[in-house]
Amino acid sequence: MLDIIGPFFRRLHETTGLNFNVFYDRYEYDRFLTGASNSLQLIFWTLLLSLVIGVLGAWAQNARSRVVRVVMGAYIQAFRNTPPMIQLLFFFFGLGTLTPTVDMGGYSQPLISSYAWAIISLGIFGGAFNVEIFRSGLEAVPESTLDAAESLCFSRWQTYLYVTLPLAVRISLPALTNNLVSLAKTTSLAYVIAVPEMTYVLNQVWSDNVNVPEMMLLLFLFYIVVVTALASVLHFIERRAALPGYGQ
Repeated sequence: MLDIIGPFFRRLHETTGLNFNVFYDRYEYDRFLTGASNSLQLIFWTLLLSLVIGVLGAWAQNARSRVVRVVMGAYIQAFRNTPPMIQLLFFFFGLGTLTPTVDMGGYSQPLISSYAWAIISLGIFGGAFNVEIFRSGLEAVPESTLDAAESLCFSRWQTYLYVTLPLAVRISLPALTNNLVSLAKTTSLAYVIAVPEMTYVLNQVWSDNVNVPEMMLLLFLFYIVVVTALASVLHFIERRAALPGYGQ
């Protein structure tokens, strides 16, 4: 790939001064690919964790135990009402100092890396919103549907898993799509705890080569492409999963 596009961008730099060196310098190109890969993986795992928390949290909000409901309510209020960057710093510098370290033969390394803390922190942040989104979807499922499931001798968990949750997901998809897209953009904040994702990597590139405008433009375009692709996939799923009479 670099052999194909490299000569063009090298010539562009020589003739115009525009230095997109990540497309003609092998070292910077490898750094760019690493940053892109880390960003995409960070987005994937963060969204996945937020969805799992949303599903389980919506179930917990309707639990018989008052303690579980109170704990879930406190979690939602805490993580919806604090900035995600503050949460990242709290998890990495606060809780991170309390976690054990691993002896790597002469030096110690934290058991949980900054990358893992970013996934945990941002996943929990997004999950707090997903819980409320799924809860509103569950409440929109007609009582007659729940009565029908009960008449078939479904347990509360079976009713949730096989009846109310699939319908609630369909109802919640528009709001869920907006939250997941927003969360995908929020992952760029992981650079504050030195996660080597795209923002962090391109910051290193422009610091080493003084080509800030070019790398900022590249960073801007990267997130436009990634977030647009994610939104398109989610909107496609939303259209395919739509049921007449549910959420329409």
